[in-house]
Amino acid sequence: MDIKQQKIVNAIIYFVKNTKNCKKTKLFKLLYFLDFIHFKRYGLSVTGMDYIAIQRGPAPEKLFKIFEKNELPSEYKENFTIQKEISEEDDTYSFNILLKNKKPDLEWFTPNEQKVLEEVVFFGKEATASQLIEATHLHNSPWNKTKKEKGLGTYIDYFLAIDVETTFSVDEIKERFQIQKELNG
Repeated sequence: MDIKQQKIVNAIIYFVKNTKNCKKTKLFKLLYFLDFIHFKRYGLSVTGMDYIAIQRGPAPEKLFKIFEKNELPSEYKENFTIQKEISEEDDTYSFNILLKNKKPDLEWFTPNEQKVLEEVVFFGKEATASQLIEATHLHNSPWNKTKKEKGLGTYIDYFLAIDVETTFSVDEIKERFQIQKELNG
C-alpha cells in the first residue's frame, strides 16, 4: 500500500474511532475538511483525493464510488468494512463503517497533518452529518462556489480554499500542489 492509501485508510480509522456516529456522509465531510484546511495552510492536501460537489456537499470522488458499489480494495478490507443499512421508514440508506483495526497508525502523517487531524476531530467529534453538510454549504465555501459556478457533479478546486489566512503565495501553492500531483501519479 502506497503512502497516499496509508493516509486515507488511517484517516478513516482515526475519524471513525474519534468521532461519534461517523458514517459515510460524516466521514466524507471530515476528510474534506482535513484536506482543504491543510491545503489552505500548507499548499498540499493530506490524502491527495479529488472532491466532487454533490447535493449533500463535497465527497471524495473515488471513495464515494467505492462505497456506493461496496467494492472495497483489499487494503481497505484489511482495516474496515462497510455495512449498508436501509431505513424501513423511508427507504433511505446509510453506510456504517466497522473497524477491524481499532488504532490508526499516525506515523504516516507529518506533524502538521496530525495537528489538522486533531482540529477536525475537535470540531467534528459531536457534530452530526447534517451539521457538517451545513458547514460545507456556507456562502463562499469551495463547495458553494463550485455549485454556483460549475454545477453539481464537478470537481471542487482546492485553490478555492485560499483566503486571507493562507500563508503561502498562490505561486508557491501552485508549485507545491503540482509536485504533489506528480508524486501521486
